[in-house]
Amino acid sequence: MENRDIQKLSIERKEQGGRIRRPRSSLATVIVAAGVVALLAVAWSFLSRGVAVSVATVSEIYPSQLLANLSASGYVVAQRKADVATKITSQLVSLMVQEGSVVKQGQVLARLESDDAKAIADRSRADLTLAQARLQEAEANLNNASWDFERMKNLVKTGAVSKSEFDTAQTRYLAAKASLGAARASVRSSRAALASAEVALSYTEIKAPFDAVVLTKSADVGDIITPMGAAANAKAAVVTIADLSSLQVETDVAESNIGMVRAGQPCDIVLDALPGERFQGVVDTIVPTVDRTKATVLVKVRFTDQDPRILPEMSAKVGFLSRPLTREETTARVMVDSAVVAGSADSPAVFVVRDGRAVKQNVRTGDTYGDMVEVLQGVIPGDTVVLNPPENLRDGSRIETSGE
Repeated sequence: MENRDIQKLSIERKEQGGRIRRPRSSLATVIVAAGVVALLAVAWSFLSRGVAVSVATVSEIYPSQLLANLSASGYVVAQRKADVATKITSQLVSLMVQEGSVVKQGQVLARLESDDAKAIADRSRADLTLAQARLQEAEANLNNASWDFERMKNLVKTGAVSKSEFDTAQTRYLAAKASLGAARASVRSSRAALASAEVALSYTEIKAPFDAVVLTKSADVGDIITPMGAAANAKAAVVTIADLSSLQVETDVAESNIGMVRAGQPCDIVLDALPGERFQGVVDTIVPTVDRTKATVLVKVRFTDQDPRILPEMSAKVGFLSRPLTREETTARVMVDSAVVAGSADSPAVFVVRDGRAVKQNVRTGDTYGDMVEVLQGVIPGDTVVLNPPENLRDGSRIETSGE
């Protein structure tokens, strides 16, 4: 009886080393749950993904930028420019201009020491006065000798005077006539000497050869000025002047492109010093030679209108236009790529990118320049718009941009 009870209390040994078997149904549940989560993640990713689009930026563009067949760089150069100097050697005693001074043709710019030239001119002037007085004396002597000679000529015929008296009157007449000729020659010589002295005196005044603006000042009061600046302490030019009405842009055009340039061709000019301004011009000269070292041809472009802000040696960019600009085309316009505009011709629209979504915006368009179209209303410069809107793009669609 006791043994039977003890056997009931014994512990049963489990098979396979004591490992406990788990239900297979719990593993299947985990696999199914993981699959559902993955599918939900894929679905969420697909549903949250935006429409892939390319974008562009609305810009302000000058029509001339789109009408330029060729562009080149160059510099503003005065076609009338002079280093004003002198033909004599002397000391600079007065300088009446400075950089930026506007001068007129014939205006005195500087004076050199002129005491010796003035003395020579005064002496020549006195010599001329003396020669003129002697000429008057010779004329009077000739008149007197002429009257006496004519009287003696009549009297000798009647025998009232001797032949010797007649000969004396004739000799005096011929001498007076010769003296008059000498006096006249002396006057001419004195006038020439005075003119030479006055020319030499004029060299002490340095004058402007044409209307211009003083660009640089090369000498100061006290400097020795010589025609060639040969002396070690001497200066040649006193000032450098330029006629600002003769300013042109000189630019080098590759000889392979020179066929695209013609005389009188309209041009658009942009100066680096005035980036917000555009100036109109025309091709003035195509220099008929090629620079073999650069394989370029020099082209000179004349400004249509003068502007006091344009200065020599400014760097410039020139656009050679396919046609002249109208008055309205001289100002910047809001433009976009024509591939941006969607909708019909009667109701054009664009998709503006805002907060990651495409917002449809009706616009009013204007002129077309190649691939660009003017937008008169609806967008502003700096707006980002969708380029080539896909068919599935709707107002408010989430988008993913692929670049501008």
